[in-house]
Amino acid sequence: MSQSPRTFEIIGAPYDGASTLGIPGSRYAPGAIRRALEWITMRVEHGEVYSLESGELHQAPKLIDGGDAEVIAHDLESTLVNTSARLGESIRGGNVPILLGGDDCFLYAGSRGLHDGTDDGSVAVIHFDAHLDVMDENEQQGRHSQSSGMRRSLELPRASRNHSIQVGLRHFNFPSSRRYVVTDGPAQITARAFDEIGSRAVAERILERIAGAAHVHLSFDIDAIDPAHAPGAGASEPGGITSRQAIDVVSALAPHCDSFAVTEVNPMTDHRDMTSTLAAYLCYYFAVFGQVKNQL
Repeated sequence: MSQSPRTFEIIGAPYDGASTLGIPGSRYAPGAIRRALEWITMRVEHGEVYSLESGELHQAPKLIDGGDAEVIAHDLESTLVNTSARLGESIRGGNVPILLGGDDCFLYAGSRGLHDGTDDGSVAVIHFDAHLDVMDENEQQGRHSQSSGMRRSLELPRASRNHSIQVGLRHFNFPSSRRYVVTDGPAQITARAFDEIGSRAVAERILERIAGAAHVHLSFDIDAIDPAHAPGAGASEPGGITSRQAIDVVSALAPHCDSFAVTEVNPMTDHRDMTSTLAAYLCYYFAVFGQVKNQL
């Protein structure tokens, strides 16, 4: 029996109150990404969209806009609780949420939303980012910030670090974070390794890693992509993956994921909406190629 195409629910999180180290401005990203999505979706005719790259017609994904989660400008923890609850509501309603951040504190909200929106089974996290985001806590950032989302995600009761993976990492980080990833952290594919082995091999490694997980959350910090392709980000880290690589891997992973988030898009530092447009394409490719769930 063929599966019915999945419904994708867009949920905004216009909040950057956890940008304690990076550049604030990602609160404006949900609106900018939505506008870019309108440019893409206006090409749909009679429920189909034409792929120039494959030469094929695809059924247009069913996208609904669920509005924004309830963010509270002065209260980070309540914002995370509200956003994860909103994603959980979407999942229990039978939808696949696409979360538009906001800063990367929403890595944790996305993971928790999938965790709390499902009754049982392990939860894997695929985390694209230039940075580790495994800070425990410090005086400037506390326990919840744009630097702690992966660590907090892996502390969820049903989170499986054995099925989770980080992709796009590069440059330098805190020595305390090294101690964590060596003893407790998930698998990693650095940006250099990505470039050496290519998109197809990266997708295969990720799929091997998440195989056996009951639920999978894909979170994409836009700074995983090189600033030449994504100048509007919360941090500028040279040597990242390309926009082509990102699109190809997200397309390959989409059938195996139950939720998606894109974070740290910053319209305040963007150039001619390049980054917002790229984020919108990542969301649309995720929806086009993820319409039917494929359990590994």
